[in-house]
Amino acid sequence: MTVHLEVADGVGTLRLDRPPMNALDVATQDRLKELAEEATRREDVRAVVLYGGEKVFAAGADIKEMQVMDHAAMILRARALQDSFTAVARIPKPVVAAVTGYALGGGCELALCADFRIAGENAKLGQPEILLGLIPGAGGTQRLSRLIGPSKAKDLIFTGRQVKADEALALGLVDRVVPAGEVHEQAHAWAARLAKGPATALRAAKESIDTGLETDIETGLAVERNWFAGLFATEDRERGMRSFVEEGPGKATFL
Repeated sequence: MTVHLEVADGVGTLRLDRPPMNALDVATQDRLKELAEEATRREDVRAVVLYGGEKVFAAGADIKEMQVMDHAAMILRARALQDSFTAVARIPKPVVAAVTGYALGGGCELALCADFRIAGENAKLGQPEILLGLIPGAGGTQRLSRLIGPSKAKDLIFTGRQVKADEALALGLVDRVVPAGEVHEQAHAWAARLAKGPATALRAAKESIDTGLETDIETGLAVERNWFAGLFATEDRERGMRSFVEEGPGKATFL
């Protein structure tokens, strides 16, 4: 299999495993969707790490596979391509991308599906599709512009240039830069911390933020309001408030 789901201590690691560059061919895309949906369903998965290994996150699509596809074939495939990445973006749990080496094209688009991105000092990110006479097709035009703003996204997409970790951090494309050997460790620590949190409240926060970014503020406020009130029916809310009153802030343990 080209993608694996490994679960330990509440953290599910979605690991790309297609040497040497983790090229995202059709089989890998489909497997990614399958495992993202599994991570969504599994109660023992409370947070997720996206990881490609020590040397490379994902260098992009499988160009040799795409080269033989004509217009009709891609019309049939384009929705499935987007759906595989959307399945990752819609995991209703905290998701962090651990980016080492290249995250280009589809690799960058996959990292964009995470809630938080930790990059190694050796990371290089970009959307080079324009150099093939194409545009990003797995969400890059949409997620990148929402993350870093339209003008910065257009710069990266129009030129197809790669950015190193320090520039990616300055652009807001990644959230933290660490030594390359510490990427997975720090990503797992981030996920493990949140895996101990209140699962329903974390889901509510993620859905409220993501919905608000995709719609008008009134709709976003309605989603937030409904989740906020609904959380008063959860045991985690009772635990959190009781612990705050009796022990002080930050000491609650959740189910």
